Amino acid sequence: MGLLAYLKTQFIVHLLIGFVFVVSGLVINFVQLCTLVLWPLNKQLYRRLNCRLAYSLWSQLVMLLEWWSCTECTLFTDQATMDRFGKEHVVIILNHNFEIDFLCGWTMCERFGVLGSSKVLAKRELLYVPLIGWTWYFLEIVFCKRKWEEDRDTVIEGLKRLSDYPEYMWFLLYCEGTRFTEKKHRVSMEVAASKGLPALKYHLLPRTKGFTTAVQCLRGTVAAVYDVTLNFRGNKNPSLLGILYGKKYEADMCVRRFPLEDIPQEEKEAAQWLHKLYQEKDALQEMYNQKGVFPGEQFKPTRRPWTLLNFLAWATILLSPLFSFVLGVFASGSPLLILMFLGFVGAASFGVRRLIGVTEIEKGSSYGNQEFKKKE
Repeated sequence: MGLLAYLKTQFIVHLLIGFVFVVSGLVINFVQLCTLVLWPLNKQLYRRLNCRLAYSLWSQLVMLLEWWSCTECTLFTDQATMDRFGKEHVVIILNHNFEIDFLCGWTMCERFGVLGSSKVLAKRELLYVPLIGWTWYFLEIVFCKRKWEEDRDTVIEGLKRLSDYPEYMWFLLYCEGTRFTEKKHRVSMEVAASKGLPALKYHLLPRTKGFTTAVQCLRGTVAAVYDVTLNFRGNKNPSLLGILYGKKYEADMCVRRFPLEDIPQEEKEAAQWLHKLYQEKDALQEMYNQKGVFPGEQFKPTRRPWTLLNFLAWATILLSPLFSFVLGVFASGSPLLILMFLGFVGAASFGVRRLIGVTEIEKGSSYGNQEFKKKE
């Protein structure tokens, strides 16, 4: 085992990476708070600044995928679609089967220059998560409770507010509403059968309200819908902890572009269009399982150095005073001071693990059980 491979498995190294991410995130959130004074004066300047501040934080996670674990992402699409990446506002529909599917999406956002301005329809609980939720708040992310009666006005208002966004944005929708599990899939297919819809083998029944509302509210702003179907070679099921330990994965992403004018405007027809799309996504997954590849040309967008340089800059700024402080603590010879420091390290490691746990499947969650049974 080489030195770098050995370091990737060491807890102290993980803790230092977490320290850089958390402290830089708090600094970024503070600067974002200060930019609020710009909103009534120059809203577009506020937005552009926050896109770059968010990039400085999110790119640290992308760096772990691209440079730390050296995970490779291959796109299966056509040249015409490739030529449009990063040059138009789009809605992204991504299957939600993996813990790091969002990170693979962010990697593509970074390589095409839209990471800082990427958007998502997120569950409201994330708004209160330090760093993640706070950064999203300043980015005007649309949060929802996943109860349409309560969400309708909030979602519509949030989407319409993005109509004059100054940077190209990729707006992510997890139409399945929650990450795929066998239990949720079983309940979902019972609902599909009750509605006379074809069974899906690899996906949950898509929720149509968020999609149809997004399409209606962003019409005139968004140029197309990108359907993205993600899988990992070797039937791997990667995790954030695996990335942190430097495990390399190979991600394949099939991307299909649908011009927005080709998607029905009426809610019922748009919902039917979405159900048909998920039947096609299921067929793509079946093809991948049988042949090991998606249809279309293969592209490997070049990783850019900015994610690595950004992390190294933050690490240089934050770790130098940290090392000086640690040396001072142990040089003091004070048992109380040393114990307090070790207690802080333990609390910090727990906090980092909790941040990672935000993306994990809620064990025992009722979401996807009762919620699937509610009428859309």
